[in-house]
Amino acid sequence: MAPVQQQLSSGSDTDPRYEVIDERKRKRMLSNRESAKRSRMKKQKQLEDLLNEVNTLKNENSQLVQSISIVSQRYAEIEGSNNILRAQAMELTERLESLNSMLQILGDDNSLAMDIPEGPESLMEPWQLPCLVQPIMASEMFHC
Repeated sequence: MAPVQQQLSSGSDTDPRYEVIDERKRKRMLSNRESAKRSRMKKQKQLEDLLNEVNTLKNENSQLVQSISIVSQRYAEIEGSNNILRAQAMELTERLESLNSMLQILGDDNSLAMDIPEGPESLMEPWQLPCLVQPIMASEMFHC
């Protein structure tokens, strides 16, 4: 019975080696807990930062979508106006040509010498008309 009693009494409470080992183990466990806590806090902060970035990007995206919508609407309006102006230019050119041909016929009948100007070819190609070159500023496109 003596050896069993000796084993029970030689626990960590009496041997100084075990006390040092237990102290190291306790310190290591405490250090590990603190390290794990720091790691969890770091991950939580990263998650919060990513969520903030997601919200910022969503807001920026919705603003861009809204700007694109406004610009597309303005483009459609300007394109419609350009089509109307092209049709009016063609109509006026046809009327001018018609009037010129009537003047030509009248001039032939009366044998009067008339200087009848030709229809302006430049109206048929408006992109070749002289105009001031003014840059379009991006900031002007987004003003409402």
